[in-house]
Amino acid sequence: MSAARLVHIPAGSATIEGMLEIPGHATGLVLFAHGSGSSRHSPRNNYVAGVLRQAGVGTLLMDLLTPEEDRDYARRFDIALLTQRLLDAVRWVVAQAEIRELPLGFFGASTGAAAALEAAAMLGDEARAVVSRGGRPDMAGNEVLATVMAPTLLLVGGLDDGVIDLNRQAYDRLCCEKKLLIIPGATHLFEEPGTLEEVAHQAAHWFRQHMPPSL
Repeated sequence: MSAARLVHIPAGSATIEGMLEIPGHATGLVLFAHGSGSSRHSPRNNYVAGVLRQAGVGTLLMDLLTPEEDRDYARRFDIALLTQRLLDAVRWVVAQAEIRELPLGFFGASTGAAAALEAAAMLGDEARAVVSRGGRPDMAGNEVLATVMAPTLLLVGGLDDGVIDLNRQAYDRLCCEKKLLIIPGATHLFEEPGTLEEVAHQAAHWFRQHMPPSL
């Protein structure tokens, strides 16, 4: 399977849409958790997803909120709900025969990073790796951060004042294999030339490192 496929994921009383794309000989599958006000159409996350697929990692970009839910601004910051939607997506993945054996990882941006870490904490060693881009891992809470087992990479823009400190605080709480990388010259959205490319490169390396090809 290599072509992009629109999928519908049951999530309690709701159904969320996602775009699934698995390259040939994929070494794993990364679920994307978007930030507040974003969606599976995020150009930044789609760029990163494309680089991951070139590196042999499958991607699932989802709308964690329905259009109706997204109109309620507070829902965008409901980490418990976003986490549950990620777990609903994991449940859907393991029910699909063609992808259920792929190692799972999470890529979270902004508030989505907190949901990715909470989901990883709940999944234990079933989650192989987490990458956060300009994320708010602090919103996962200290107790949750301390229980994350998945190797975690925190990517932050060097000009993203405030968020750097929040990532440093979260980094200190993590007890897993971890790395905090500050991208020079980047603001929160990594719009500066070359900065998003660096994010994608670092993310692809991290996932490949922790989702190695089967021998």
